[in-house]
Amino acid sequence: MYQVLENTLLAPNLHRMVVRAERVAAARKAGQFVIVHVDAGAERIPLTIGDANVAQGTITLYIQAIGASTQRIVAVPVGGYLRDVAGPLGQPTEIEDWGRVACVGGGVGTAVLFPMAKALADLGNEVTTIIGGRSEPYIILANELGAFSKDVRITTEDGSIGRKGFVTAELADLIADPARTPQAVFAVGPVPMMKAVAEQTRPFGIKTIVSLNPIMIDGTGMCGGCRVIAGGETKFACVDGPEFDGHAVDFTSLTDRLTMYREIEEQCRLETLKGAVND
Repeated sequence: MYQVLENTLLAPNLHRMVVRAERVAAARKAGQFVIVHVDAGAERIPLTIGDANVAQGTITLYIQAIGASTQRIVAVPVGGYLRDVAGPLGQPTEIEDWGRVACVGGGVGTAVLFPMAKALADLGNEVTTIIGGRSEPYIILANELGAFSKDVRITTEDGSIGRKGFVTAELADLIADPARTPQAVFAVGPVPMMKAVAEQTRPFGIKTIVSLNPIMIDGTGMCGGCRVIAGGETKFACVDGPEFDGHAVDFTSLTDRLTMYREIEEQCRLETLKGAVND
């Protein structure tokens, strides 16, 4: 059993949960994830390890509580327990001294981006962070990212904070500035955003890494649910990823897989809400 030490609402439907998991904290590296099993019979949910404190034996998880299963996880109060936290899983982020790097996050993807950006900065890279969201309440971790980024550029679709528009506009400005052009770009967020970033950097030959979130069940490559096409080959996000060369990813097939169970997920969400009302 894994005790919940913090459960904070950061943005609409987005929780930061700090969990005691000593062995995971000691072994994790940036980019890796865990699979959380909240109680007996529950769905297995993959969650990126946002941060870890080895001395305290804790990991930090950022959870977008949209579906029925993630809502069950964030419903666990401080002092309560998660049944299983398996990990760390997946390949660590490819951390090198690139020189100048851009870290681009959209929505909850910013939470996944955080450990990657921090690890890149710790190695000596000059990190420019670009984060976007629908509106100001959806902009997260700006101050935390600012602690180690050369600068943090914010965009919102409604212009409520930062530049009005999408993260790609800020990235275009960065690429166009010879003194700031990144040698590598890391992008995490909605699939259309990652695809747009990859297409934006392709003509310039800028190495681009994206973090994928296909359907995942066991985290060991056995179920095949998380398969993606990269470089024309079938890969499994749980063991070969979750990060891939953005210029090699088949984003069309990824989008198709992500929408396969949308109707079932919505039915489960409505049943969960109905149960909460009846209780």
